[in-house]
Amino acid sequence: MTSFCAERTQIVLGTRNPGKVREIGRLLFPIGVDVVSLEAFQNVPEIIEDGSSFAENAAIKAVETARHLNRWVIAEDSGLAVDALGGAPGIYSARFSGSNATDETNNAKLITELAHVPASQRGAHYVCHVAVASPSCRIMWHGECQCRGRITADPRGSNGFGYDPYFLIPEYHRTFGELSPAVKNILSHRARTMRKLAGALFAVLNGV
Repeated sequence: MTSFCAERTQIVLGTRNPGKVREIGRLLFPIGVDVVSLEAFQNVPEIIEDGSSFAENAAIKAVETARHLNRWVIAEDSGLAVDALGGAPGIYSARFSGSNATDETNNAKLITELAHVPASQRGAHYVCHVAVASPSCRIMWHGECQCRGRITADPRGSNGFGYDPYFLIPEYHRTFGELSPAVKNILSHRARTMRKLAGALFAVLNGV
């Protein structure tokens, strides 16, 4: 992508997850947008994500964060849906293993639950839903994309975060943990959603 903006715009990204900040920052940088983590602000309350879908949770995070900061906010809710687990962990991906979940404990639970599932039945997809809220707390854009893959039995690679070391892209014979950021920025659910967002975000911010 080439940059649409002569002057750069700073937008709050409604997360404290450094992996998401790095990944989304790389994706939006070419269109003149610099993302700022919630870590840059004091006393931002934890948003209760009590929606029943990725779309609802993204909207809740975007609106409530914009209300608190009076700034433009991009919020996304993303996760892993595994076919053999009926779509789980889904919207509970970040806390799959409990309230004190980490990437390691989430992955351990995932692999335990798939222990007796053959490779041919380990299909899964990542989902990413993004919502953009204005300082007046209106949702100005939202969209969703997916990325299909398969869950491996063992972790492969150290790139990415979350379930990435176990998420295999069959066409590449590599997990997201093995693929370079440049390749992941083309294939991933988040990258696909952010590409949809890019043109819309430019139009929203510039009144086009």
